[in-house]
Amino acid sequence: MTQWSGYLGLILQGALVTIELTLMGSVLALIMAFLAGMGRVSRFFALRWLATVYIEFFRGTSIFVQLFFAYFVLPLIGLELTPLQAGVLALGLNVGAYAAEVVRGAIQSVGREQYEACIALNLGRWQGMRHVILPQALLIMLPTFGNNAIELLKATSVVSLISLADLTFQAQVVRSQTGNTLVPFTTILIIYFALALIISWGVRSLERRMARGLDGVRV
Repeated sequence: MTQWSGYLGLILQGALVTIELTLMGSVLALIMAFLAGMGRVSRFFALRWLATVYIEFFRGTSIFVQLFFAYFVLPLIGLELTPLQAGVLALGLNVGAYAAEVVRGAIQSVGREQYEACIALNLGRWQGMRHVILPQALLIMLPTFGNNAIELLKATSVVSLISLADLTFQAQVVRSQTGNTLVPFTTILIIYFALALIISWGVRSLERRMARGLDGVRV
């Protein structure tokens, strides 16, 4: 029993690393999503082109290759990253590319009358986007953002390939030391599921609060 308590401690340490990766990766993904998503609807061709290149590149290449590139190739040009930094960078950029299309689609789905109302109120393009369009688009984005966050959570398991001690890495350590596969992998399966439920609950709660406050935003 004492031995398994120690192994459970290892897995819980891995859970903390997974949570840290998910939180930091999600922050980076959100930043990139809004930068690229707004870039996709920009009036300026250069911004649209840069946003499209970013989105297509990171959606069109494997997260494994992106992670290995960040950890093994960037140091060759002087950018030394820790396993955690490489994981956050690869996960954030990858998921951010998918989320950018969510931002673009949500902005473009806001009714035309809302854009016309912004013009009638003499709001500038940025003022209208900030005060009228984005608050409505955010409510449309949230459910898919929740899915993106859960996908990022599950994708954190790839960082075990660069020896970052996340949930999957620690489960492999426990399996190699005990010869038992069922217990460690069932345990992390339950932990991943619980973390995904927490993300889903948080997104739904935020969605309900935003929906209640949206009536004062429409013009």
